Amino acid sequence: MNLLYTAHVPEGPGPFPCVLTLHGWGASAHDLLGLAPLLCAKRTMMLCPQGSLTLPIAPGFEGYGWFPLTSGGPADPVAVGKASDALDAFLESALAVYPIDRSKLVVLGFSQGGVMAYDLFLRRPERFAGLVALSSWLPADLRRDAQRAPALEGRPALIVHGSADDRVTVERGRAARDRLLQMGVSVRYREFDMAHEIAPAALRELAEWLERCLFPISIA
Repeated sequence: MNLLYTAHVPEGPGPFPCVLTLHGWGASAHDLLGLAPLLCAKRTMMLCPQGSLTLPIAPGFEGYGWFPLTSGGPADPVAVGKASDALDAFLESALAVYPIDRSKLVVLGFSQGGVMAYDLFLRRPERFAGLVALSSWLPADLRRDAQRAPALEGRPALIVHGSADDRVTVERGRAARDRLLQMGVSVRYREFDMAHEIAPAALRELAEWLERCLFPISIA
């Protein structure tokens, strides 16, 4: 495995549905793993890789990121592509090591991790059962070649954003929604009265969406 990571692995032989979970700027592989008991229970794996970019947070403390951020500037597509390549290699290794149900793989990202989730999803949509972007944005120049790709048609996605987000404005979440809809993605978009965070109401929405995505009820 080319990236440090944490994992929640259910008991039993599998194969298991899996959520590839990507942290935000300044966080780490441990940041979102605490969601596993709330979202995945005993039926779903969660893999949380760590960005390779090291950031000084405070004396003696470091955080991590996926690509450099510039104040008010656009994301560097070369840096995003390099991070996406690393995540792609990580996922391929994980699929070889863990008993993952390849038909039930969801990619989820918070903030900067959401940009990476968008890129992975748009790069190879057929690989994912769904996409989740929390408090994130979709850079204008990211994966323009994905416009109306047949594999995107009807592919489910959940976008959640806070109306009081002061780091990634809600307008950027709405713009991501509109762009995915233009691509033919089946988007569920939800706004909550929250800042740059995952409030309880947003967490409930996420848990319910994942349940429907990974464990659909079949009607005979």
